Parts: sequence; C-alpha cells; structure tokens
Amino acid sequence: MSAANQLAALFSNMYATGLLDDQFQQLQMLQNASTPDFVSEVVTLFCQDGERIIGELAKLLEKPNVDFDRVDAFVHQLKGSSASIGAQKVKNTCIQFRESCQQKSKDGCLKTLETVKINFYDLRDKFQTMLQLQRQVNGCPPSK
Repeated sequence: MSAANQLAALFSNMYATGLLDDQFQQLQMLQNASTPDFVSEVVTLFCQDGERIIGELAKLLEKPNVDFDRVDAFVHQLKGSSASIGAQKVKNTCIQFRESCQQKSKDGCLKTLETVKINFYDLRDKFQTMLQLQRQVNGCPPSK
C-alpha cells in the first residue's frame, strides 16, 4: 500500500474511532503553500504540551493534599488545546476529568488521568505515524 493510501486509511481510522473530529479538518485547511508545515508544527506543539501537562497532573495528584484548583487549571488547558486541534477523545475525557475536580474526588481524578493518558498517547502515536507518512508522500526522507 502506498504512503498516500496508508495516510488516508489512518485518517479514516482516527475519525471513525472518535480520536479526531471535524476541527482537525479545519486545521488542515489552514495549511497552504506559504505555510507547508503548519499542521505538523501544531501537532508537534500539541503533543509536547500534552505530555508536559500530563506530567504536571500526575505530580499534583501524587500529593497527599491535592490542589484541585491547580489540577482543574491544567485539565482546562489540555481540554482547550485538544478542542483546538480536534482531539475529540482527549477533549471529552478532560470534560469528565473536570467534573472529578469539581467534586474534589482524588480517586475520580486518578482514574480519569489514566483514561486521558491512554487516549492522549494513542493519538500521539497516530500523529507520529501521520507525520512520517506525510513526509513520505511529500518525498522527504524519514526523520529519526
């Protein structure tokens, strides 16, 4: 299967499983000849920020006295960036996470953090595959 066909199948799967929503298509439409790396830059920043936020959340939830306001602020930030890029599953899990924060439920937050991690890292892995396939389609050598 060609890289272009693999890329199309990957996108189809990401939409069908709810990882992405229509917002990602809107993001892709912003890319043009003057900004050929726009989507890859936004995806890379999203992945870096998401990993940082998940790390912060894990640290905050390890503490005996959880600062739920700080946890909620980080979850709100992840929810916003997820919504902006079209990361539907991550965004929806963040909505549940915020409910646990509002209830001041440490157990609920820890359980939801695990779901956020699963959804985020699944998306991140697929984004990395997407970027590799796009480089192949565009005739660029694979990055290391």
